[in-house]
Amino acid sequence: MSRASTEQQDPINPTYAYVDAFVNELLRAGVQNVVICPGSRSTPLALAFAAQAGMRTWMHVDERSAAYFGLGMAKQLRQPVALLCTSGTAAANFLPALVEARLTHVPLLVLTADRPHELRDNGAPQSIDQNRLYGTYVKWFVEVALPEATNAALRYIRTIAARASALTQAVPAGPVHLNFPFREPLTPEPVPDQPLLPVAQRDLAAWQGRPDNASYVEVHNAPAGAPTATNLAYLVDLVQRIRRGLIIVGPNDDPSLAEPIVRLAQHLGYPILADALSQLRCGVHDQALLLSSYDAFLRIDSFVESVQPELVLRFGAMPTSKPVLLYLKRHAACPLLVIDGHAGWEEPTQLASKLIHADPAALCQGLLKALEQHGEELPVSQAWVSRWQEADRVTRQTMETAIHNFDELFEGRVFNELADLLPNDTTLYVGNSMPVRDLDTFFHCTGERIRIMGNRGANGIDGVVSSALGASAGAGQNKPTILVVGDLSFFHDLNGLLAARLHNLNLTIVLINNDGGGIFSFLPQAAYPEHFEQLFGTPTGLDFRLAVEMYGGQYQKVENWEQFRKLVSRGLHTGGLQVIEVQTERASNVKMHRQLWEVVGTALNEQAMGTRD
Repeated sequence: MSRASTEQQDPINPTYAYVDAFVNELLRAGVQNVVICPGSRSTPLALAFAAQAGMRTWMHVDERSAAYFGLGMAKQLRQPVALLCTSGTAAANFLPALVEARLTHVPLLVLTADRPHELRDNGAPQSIDQNRLYGTYVKWFVEVALPEATNAALRYIRTIAARASALTQAVPAGPVHLNFPFREPLTPEPVPDQPLLPVAQRDLAAWQGRPDNASYVEVHNAPAGAPTATNLAYLVDLVQRIRRGLIIVGPNDDPSLAEPIVRLAQHLGYPILADALSQLRCGVHDQALLLSSYDAFLRIDSFVESVQPELVLRFGAMPTSKPVLLYLKRHAACPLLVIDGHAGWEEPTQLASKLIHADPAALCQGLLKALEQHGEELPVSQAWVSRWQEADRVTRQTMETAIHNFDELFEGRVFNELADLLPNDTTLYVGNSMPVRDLDTFFHCTGERIRIMGNRGANGIDGVVSSALGASAGAGQNKPTILVVGDLSFFHDLNGLLAARLHNLNLTIVLINNDGGGIFSFLPQAAYPEHFEQLFGTPTGLDFRLAVEMYGGQYQKVENWEQFRKLVSRGLHTGGLQVIEVQTERASNVKMHRQLWEVVGTALNEQAMGTRD
């Protein structure tokens, strides 16, 4: 029985009351089949469909295939079939089948999950403009209201369900698109009532605006990318009063940015949290202030509480690391200045006090020149710098010792090994979900010139193999390219391997195969085992050897790290298409990650006690 139809409990989860009413009404309207693709943002609808008696769920990993599967079923049944996917490019992959459905009058009900409005058009991950995504190829589009558990909202969503399913069948039949924005939490734990906070507990800037009637966030657009004199004067005045500053650098593909940011950090005495895709972790520039292990040590509450910044300068998009986001939220009162060379809005945190649209390298150079002309010595705190540097050093040493003691193949060690293995002028392409997160945590700084790339615009798992092959083609025959990718992402773009044979390209692929969506084992969805494997784990049980050989590639499965090192080195040297499979197990991988956070916490606490002694 649907949760919406059971006796109401207090507290309730309004999102699940809402989606249960929707799914229940779809069944009433004659929709009995739903094709579901795994994803996080679509969790409420996926669980509601799975729990609805009488609704048949069909799981598909690939959205393009899923949509065509639903098309064939709807044709055969002459009844509407629902399609469900998560946000981002997952939704875009439905388009070819919807074009066919519109032109051949097939009743499909397309349900796309989406970020809520506050996380749109501001650099939030896996977020694209999904409004009217399919243009004229759907009969009707609705941006569904955010979930509520009021009587009016439940009447509304039931009406939408009935209206949409009926319209798919109205002559001429065809697809209808409903876009569902969901806020977290995405899992069905009860959400207690949240009364208005007392004034003392409010974020007054959020409630009443910033002091002195200033805007909540000021936006400065620099002409032709050059920082204005006003911006530079403001920054000079600001940094002269700051002793505990921090620089955060997100994904960036401009190699000229490393040197000016490093020189600015040295002048200011600010540690740098450098995302693995920032191009700062690799190269010949001074790396003394670069921190690469922050994703681990910012998980430790005692450390986070001990390092309260007075100013944060963030360059470019938000880093991959969620602990960085949580750190900024913990110290939300600290001024956050975002310097971004694009005219968009790369600020999903809603914490920034100022956003400066200017070329980051030019701003660093201009600020350095202005500070040198000003002549006064800045109030650098060596204790502040040392606190961060020691945390990074202790964390890296602790993690390296621990991962070398693991008996099983550990996914994070792939990047620890690659940081020591990859030669100059290598391109490292990294898939989304777990690989890019492990890259951020375990790929330490190196003096080799390595360009690290990934598809972090919409953060989708689709097309990564083809993207890496395109990067290989652009790099040329003499510069090696290596791709690290998960098994679902690899499966999603298997056909992309054909380009390696057609164009004689060199690509070494490290395939991390945990037979499913490994990242979901780290997310709240893992706490709901009844439908976890079906909806989120999505194991395929595929043996990729024959597929690789079909495309003319060489395939090897590694048993230990010595073999891994030999195969990677051989692949980079030999060229052609080389696939090295590292087979892991999802539950063990989660366990090993959590063991690492525990030993890091212990090491940092011991180090802090030793410092006090």
